[in-house]
Amino acid sequence: MRDQVSTTTAWVEVLSGLGEKGPACIRLWTGREIWVLDIGVGPEATSPFHPEWLDGADRVFISHDHIDHIGGAAHAIAAGLPIHCTAQTARALPPGGDLVLLPETGQTRVDGVTVTTGRNGHALGGVWFHFDLGDGLFFSGDWSQESHWFAFDPPPPAATALIDASYQLDDVPQTARRTALDDMLTQADARQFLFPVPPSGRAGELARHLMRHGEVSFDDTCREAIEDGLQSESLSPQSVALAPLLTRAFDKSARFLLCDTPNADGGMAQKIVRDWHKSGRLGQDAIVVFTGHMTAHARMIAAQGGRFMRWNVHPPLSDQIAMVRHLDARRAAPLFCAQPEQYLLEPRFPADILLNERCPL
Repeated sequence: MRDQVSTTTAWVEVLSGLGEKGPACIRLWTGREIWVLDIGVGPEATSPFHPEWLDGADRVFISHDHIDHIGGAAHAIAAGLPIHCTAQTARALPPGGDLVLLPETGQTRVDGVTVTTGRNGHALGGVWFHFDLGDGLFFSGDWSQESHWFAFDPPPPAATALIDASYQLDDVPQTARRTALDDMLTQADARQFLFPVPPSGRAGELARHLMRHGEVSFDDTCREAIEDGLQSESLSPQSVALAPLLTRAFDKSARFLLCDTPNADGGMAQKIVRDWHKSGRLGQDAIVVFTGHMTAHARMIAAQGGRFMRWNVHPPLSDQIAMVRHLDARRAAPLFCAQPEQYLLEPRFPADILLNERCPL
């Protein structure tokens, strides 16, 4: 691979995640080294990590611990590559990695390049990256500025922005999402609700919101992740209000159950769905509420006895536009959505749209 890259001008190349809600994987040539940004798998079972994405790589950077950004980590460990991530993200890695810990907020020099990190408002230990190459490169990973649970740090200017556009042109704000969820809970006749969630993601914030409607209970995986999070720098000061819930064991009879995994294809969420299905409760007095991207498995459950109520953990269109303006970016790649070409027809979007895989910096 090394003989195929420029030895002078830095460039960035989207290997996966442009034109699909698929694994996040970006290749960056610094002029000296090849860096790989995120090494995801899925979220669909048909979207694996391709080991050749690591060909020629010198090091790996991981933005946060969700499967579509970290799922290929075992390949990087097997290759002996240094893995740069926060301490919180490192806890989710397989053992044996050559870990180089990054601050959640701060600057680090890596092979002569200044790497700035900031909290991304999306996950425990999750960060965005800014690389001081060319006129600046910003890679958001997943991010949100609407959370009352996670903290978000504004990034410095960058001429090139690779931004989370998971919601594409959807522009419904989180305030409306909260109201819609409240209305559904008020009107539904169900006795119990299961919210399958990523433990390091929306679990805590959803719990804080649901507490006003009834008793909330975490499974062990979610409780442990949130306990760890309360000791980290990722959360906003309001997060301490959740501490009393963490002293209670998981109670399957609680009105609201928050359980791993987010598509109920594993963990306690899968077990509860199976129990409800066998007992005939699924879709009757027990409803599964999906709040994020739904895989084929989740869609099947929803058809039997579930609902989709989006809870914003990615930026709506207005926030995407505001971020590009804040960065003063001249070009931007809308990542993790199926039709990035739609941005070409969005007159409010303030930067040139990158649809090609590689871009000089």
